[in-house]
Amino acid sequence: MVREQYVTTTQDFSVPSPMPDHVYKIGIYGWRKRCLYLFVLLLIAILVVNFALTIWILRVMWFNTDGMGLLEVHPDGVRLEDGESEFLFPLYANEIHSRNSSSLQVTSDENVVLNARDLNGDVTGRISVGPTQVQGQAQNMVINSPNDQMLFMADGKEAVVGTGKLHVLGAEGALFQHSVEVPLLKSEPQKDLRLESPTRSLTMDAPSGVLLKAMSGNIEASTNMDFILQSSKGLLVLDAETVRMPSLPLGGGPGNTQRLYEVCVCPSGKLVLSEASVTSTCSTRQDC
Repeated sequence: MVREQYVTTTQDFSVPSPMPDHVYKIGIYGWRKRCLYLFVLLLIAILVVNFALTIWILRVMWFNTDGMGLLEVHPDGVRLEDGESEFLFPLYANEIHSRNSSSLQVTSDENVVLNARDLNGDVTGRISVGPTQVQGQAQNMVINSPNDQMLFMADGKEAVVGTGKLHVLGAEGALFQHSVEVPLLKSEPQKDLRLESPTRSLTMDAPSGVLLKAMSGNIEASTNMDFILQSSKGLLVLDAETVRMPSLPLGGGPGNTQRLYEVCVCPSGKLVLSEASVTSTCSTRQDC
């Protein structure tokens, strides 16, 4: 154990102080001091580099008090005054508006998909625009005009056109796999209107009547099999100046062996062409 000696000096006695046996030096010396200085210098260099990088990032990204570059942050949202935005991951937003006097463009190298979700995160509506097709998924689809008038509505049961006129511009017209209900069906001016069923029957039904009218042309009906005009309760009226049957066989005078034919209207309303007979009438013919 090291024992230290301390000497006190008074004013009356002047006694020299003896030297202590061991002397302690206060401070850091040697390799510890050099390591400390080296660590301080390294720390200062790191701080300077970090500060320089921070200033460089602020200058490159155009950070300012309003936002970052052309992207301004406001209490009501984020606004991009000029330029284009590129999103590498999904974008979640409540509303997206274009700039004044400019259109909103959304482009992608692959597909552009817009999803609508409920509170549980389930997709309730989706529209996907791809390079070859556009797909939509929703419970119903409604298209309105600027004055909030319904133009088109479609759901799983029916499709409704709310405009006063549906114009089909296709060269082959419109093809319906099932029935279609319209109050008026007409062609363009100076063009013919054709209703045909290549392999099945064509039926037109209406509770109050069906009107076929040509203002400046003919009405033609052709069939490969029988052509039947039938009225269940009313009359069959042919009202014209001339009624022609060019393929009807002609009968000769007395003594001619050529057969005679007559046109009979059966009680059921069926129109039958049969061989004439003096012993039977139209009502008693087997064809009726």
